[in-house]
Amino acid sequence: MSFTLVLTIVLILSLAGYRLGKGRAAFVAGRDKGQRLHSRPAYYGLLTALWCGIPALLLLIVWGLGEPLVIENLVVAELPAEMRALPENRVELLVNEIRNMVDSNMVAGDRDEALSRAADRYRQLRITSGRLGAGLVLVLANFSIFMVRRRIRPAMKARNHVERIIKVGLIVCATFAVFITIGIVLSVLFESIRFFRIVPIHEFLFGLKWSPQMSIRADQVGSSGAFGAIPVFAGTMMISLIAMLVAVPLGLMSAIYLSEYANRKFRAVAKPLLEILAGIPTVVYGFFAALTVAPFLRESISGFGFDVSSESALAAGLVMGIMIIPFVSSLSDDVINAVPQAMRDGAYALGATRSETIKQVVIPAALPGIVGGVLLAVSRAIGETMIVVMAAGLAANLTANPFQAVTTVTVQIVTLLVGDQEFDSPKTLAAFALGLVLFIITLILNIVALFVVRKYREQYE
Repeated sequence: MSFTLVLTIVLILSLAGYRLGKGRAAFVAGRDKGQRLHSRPAYYGLLTALWCGIPALLLLIVWGLGEPLVIENLVVAELPAEMRALPENRVELLVNEIRNMVDSNMVAGDRDEALSRAADRYRQLRITSGRLGAGLVLVLANFSIFMVRRRIRPAMKARNHVERIIKVGLIVCATFAVFITIGIVLSVLFESIRFFRIVPIHEFLFGLKWSPQMSIRADQVGSSGAFGAIPVFAGTMMISLIAMLVAVPLGLMSAIYLSEYANRKFRAVAKPLLEILAGIPTVVYGFFAALTVAPFLRESISGFGFDVSSESALAAGLVMGIMIIPFVSSLSDDVINAVPQAMRDGAYALGATRSETIKQVVIPAALPGIVGGVLLAVSRAIGETMIVVMAAGLAANLTANPFQAVTTVTVQIVTLLVGDQEFDSPKTLAAFALGLVLFIITLILNIVALFVVRKYREQYE
């Protein structure tokens, strides 16, 4: 039985448990007329549904995670002695081959007889395990419904139990998110340390030449690459700066007009149309930048005597800025609308005009939220890949000329991790070093933004 089917059945049983628990609470309340229910009937139904779903889902997850490991150990134990005596990496290759035979349903006669028997055994164990796991999950779900429904009494504090379960769930989710973040940082950090053991950190941070191509053999040409990351980060900052110069003024001015000047009818039409830009896939923006914006810039600017490349930072930055406008506009609009009307009325009572009220009262009061929106837009710009690949190219040029082709950190990370390169090579490990430095830069930007937000928040609270 598939994981999706079992999950669907558990959800259906949880809904049934909700109805049974709620009905049981109403029945108990009608039977014991001298006592009132401690909680509303819906809480008894919700408690039944939670006790039905949560233990069953936990068992299903644990079973799904442990099943492959147990089956593989059983299959390996039944392999011939000469196969089990192979080195560990060779045994892992055999297990992968057996798994591929099972997944692709290959004919037994086309492979080694021992591997064919192991594949058949693997398939049988998987079927048996799936049926046994599904049965245990469904039995546990039904047993939980029966036990909770049996314990429903008027004095049962169902609401307290539900709130306690939800609180524990929220704590688990928050803790899980924190540990995921720590795991991501540590995984990037450890691989970056391996890279810096091969390439000196000063060469990486201050080198002016980026050419990470590595050969397979030492006697080939280009056996040692250049890992100076200054051109990569310079290209990232240039494209992000161009995008912000487009997105921040247009987005902020749009938000001010929609929230302070536009009437309801215009706002009801204009804001959804503006937010459609956020739903366009980035590959479409990439096509627009490569096929429309870049040729237009090359033809129009070349007439003034400038040498414009077919792939330029300006084209990528302009289109990226257009893509980011909805982020700045929507968030700024929500923050400006959240400013209390009493602050505007007070400014008008003192004789301020609408423009003076916006400049001296509304914008300063909404500045923390606007800074947050701009920071989100900066993060979106730094993390964009597709537009840069299609409009700015892959060349790591150290230049301040926006008419030339440049590259960004995210594009290089994707490029370095694609292909048959060995994972222990400096070329592959350089992607983790780029990610680590980009993470540190983003963290510094967040700290600076929080400092600015805190300063203005103290002023206006």
